[in-house]
Amino acid sequence: MTFRTTETRKVLVCGASIAGPAIGYWLHAYGFDVTLVERAEAVRDGGYPIDVRGTAIDVMERMGVLPDLQAAHIRTRKVTFVGANARTVGSIKPEALMGGVEGRDVELPRGRLTALLFDRTRDRIQYRFGDWVEALTDQADGVDVEFHSGRRERFDLVLVAEGLHSTTRALVFGPEQQFSRYLGYCFAGLSLPQRDGLQREALIYNTPGKVAAVYAVAGEPRLFALLALKRPQPTPLEMADRDEQRRSMARAFAGAGWFVPELIAAAGSAEDFYFDSMTQIHMPTWSSGRVALLGDAAYGPSFFSGQGTSIALVGAYVLAGELATHDDHAAAFRAYERTARAFIEANQATAKDGCDTMAPDSAAKLWLRNGMIRLAPLLTRLGLVSRHSRKVHSSLELPIYQPGT
Repeated sequence: MTFRTTETRKVLVCGASIAGPAIGYWLHAYGFDVTLVERAEAVRDGGYPIDVRGTAIDVMERMGVLPDLQAAHIRTRKVTFVGANARTVGSIKPEALMGGVEGRDVELPRGRLTALLFDRTRDRIQYRFGDWVEALTDQADGVDVEFHSGRRERFDLVLVAEGLHSTTRALVFGPEQQFSRYLGYCFAGLSLPQRDGLQREALIYNTPGKVAAVYAVAGEPRLFALLALKRPQPTPLEMADRDEQRRSMARAFAGAGWFVPELIAAAGSAEDFYFDSMTQIHMPTWSSGRVALLGDAAYGPSFFSGQGTSIALVGAYVLAGELATHDDHAAAFRAYERTARAFIEANQATAKDGCDTMAPDSAAKLWLRNGMIRLAPLLTRLGLVSRHSRKVHSSLELPIYQPGT
């Protein structure tokens, strides 16, 4: 599929995770000249499994990559919840837990999706790794960009898909704090060697306000682990000090049972240890002049929603389509928000349910959650589990864009 616009526009995309390559794919298909800049030296591999659900599956289908996505599907069999006494509370299918549709939605390692998107775009758009935007000037007829490498260049548009803590967003819209909404939790992710022959399943341990989880992916020699807890928002000093992050997690989970001591020990030395706050990005507008945002930089929904990947893919599709069908970028940016904002904000709102399911913050909420888990098989048969989430995930009917009309 290749569309051609009447005038080739030169676009800079910042960020090569998911939203960036996705919009690069669509813009190239519509005839734009696309350059993608990425601070890392290569596309990042590895990472926790992610989900592609609802409307985002339609995007993947239109890209022609759905068969590849389905071939990488992890097919997790069950999620088992464990109580403070290390006894099993109950098990549930992942689709019922997160609002997925079995046989339609896909779960895969994050690195598999980023590699797939890179492979689809590497020969179509220009990638520049190991570089980033240090300054930009938005003019009436273009954006003058200065890169860390010393390169200076003019683009018709700049699209920012760098993630929650985007530095390019800050250059245009100001400090992150004005758009960041702290959800009351911090988390750490890491991997560690396989144990007990776990395969295609997740185990989740809870005490009030705390969660420890391990995730076993078929064929992977390592387990993925997550630690999260309710706590005050970390200071800038803590966010910059990895050793203090490790110590704070160890202090918070001291005395916890089950598999937690082993996770804390692994966190003390894991090279892939990652710490962050559970935050969402809420912005009154996703564009300014000739610069627009997408993905986590514009509307990060947080891990608790499970929808970051899906809304990034949908946002990329809509933004590219509106740019291709509008000669005026400002009109395209308005149409992008008009089409996608309600869908994206509804998906952001699912983080509340995700928080109550994954990390109930009181004994009463934990008791209620455990009761729901025990009843899950019956509720699933009755179609009462995650019905609202499924509706939200598919609540946008994708437009069909026809450039030049």
